Amino acid sequence: MSFDTLGLSPALLRALSEAGYATPTPIQTDAIPLALSGHDLLAGAQTGTGKTAAFGLPLLQTLAADATVQRRPRALILTPTRELAAQVAASLRDYGKHLSLRIATVFGGVGMQPQVDALRRGVDILVATPGRLIDHLDRGSVDLSQVRILVLDEADRMLDMGFLPAINRILKRLPTQRQTLLFSATFAPEIKALAQQFMRNPREVQVTPSNSTAPRVRHLLHPVDSEQKRDLLLHVLAADSRRQTLVFCRTKHGSDKVQRILERAGLRAAAIHGNKSQNARTRALADFKSGKITVLVATDIAARGIDIDQLPAVINLDLPNVPEDYVHRIGRTGRAGAEGLAISLVSSEESEQLRAIERLLDSAIEKVEVEGFIPTRPLKMTPPGRQAQPGKPRPAGAANNRHRRPHRGAQNARPGQGGDAPRPARRIAR
Repeated sequence: MSFDTLGLSPALLRALSEAGYATPTPIQTDAIPLALSGHDLLAGAQTGTGKTAAFGLPLLQTLAADATVQRRPRALILTPTRELAAQVAASLRDYGKHLSLRIATVFGGVGMQPQVDALRRGVDILVATPGRLIDHLDRGSVDLSQVRILVLDEADRMLDMGFLPAINRILKRLPTQRQTLLFSATFAPEIKALAQQFMRNPREVQVTPSNSTAPRVRHLLHPVDSEQKRDLLLHVLAADSRRQTLVFCRTKHGSDKVQRILERAGLRAAAIHGNKSQNARTRALADFKSGKITVLVATDIAARGIDIDQLPAVINLDLPNVPEDYVHRIGRTGRAGAEGLAISLVSSEESEQLRAIERLLDSAIEKVEVEGFIPTRPLKMTPPGRQAQPGKPRPAGAANNRHRRPHRGAQNARPGQGGDAPRPARRIAR
């Protein structure tokens, strides 16, 4: 299968060829022809599967084929976070480099006026977070009456973040005759209910099971007393202080505190969370991608838009309360065929969250006790009446399902590049 067989225009194929792309990912193979045919689409795809190109390429082609000049947006893409909005817009600009389409982003954390000015100049494609888009609607700086294509990216996360009322308000401002593409890592009942409200006989594509993680990721958990977690984190990071690592904390305050501890220990670290300004978050993410800092400490919401090639390791300092968030976190390592490491520092108080994660994965996570940090309060690993099956790390050459991509090696990654920006590879992966 190649991009030539998907019905894409010469301008898009030229951009893909110049970027070195040859083979579409499964979600692209399944979704692009359906989207080009005008169908509403309910697509199950996680981060790293190439979903931005799956909706972005047909969207660009559809709009480019219409020579009508409009100053109002003809396509609207809603994303849960500022970082993801910026990355999606950057990807669309790369894919559409040979098309004359105007793309703008609106999200919070930055001034309104530059966004108002961009909207006034005219926009074909608008990438937005729901909250800031509501602000523009309230002040009359955006008109959505000409939107022909609506994309909800990471719809499950938008519902988790409480955006459903904002989404419903936005939907009321859109034409009823439109194409809608909904992408979600999971097809929870809430997603199905949302789709039934505003989609027309959507075709369904599911290329990645909701509980799947990258096949080349090794999952480890280190039991530890809660009061020793930060010391154990320093111990783990000291094993390779040059390795880029994403550390997840449950709270904003905890993220800042961990950052200060790491910096006092001599590590180059930064923290991102909802209380940080957009400029601070953008700068921290850029420094992490470029290697200027080696440890990025983040909350789930702030990290949602993080997309980094060849990220070697993710550490869960705190387990997430929602088990699906574990899959989202771990999805940032072991991508594009590279090997990854997912480490969770788990205290006895988190036993319930651990059991929920293992039920979702349908296997037990490998447990390794670290000398000097053996807990005084043991984990409650297996619920009564159930025998856990230990998870077996997959060897690097193990066969897997059709979603696996060829190993590219770290030497092929471009420093400082994330999201869906083109890079030499056989597949587009976000």
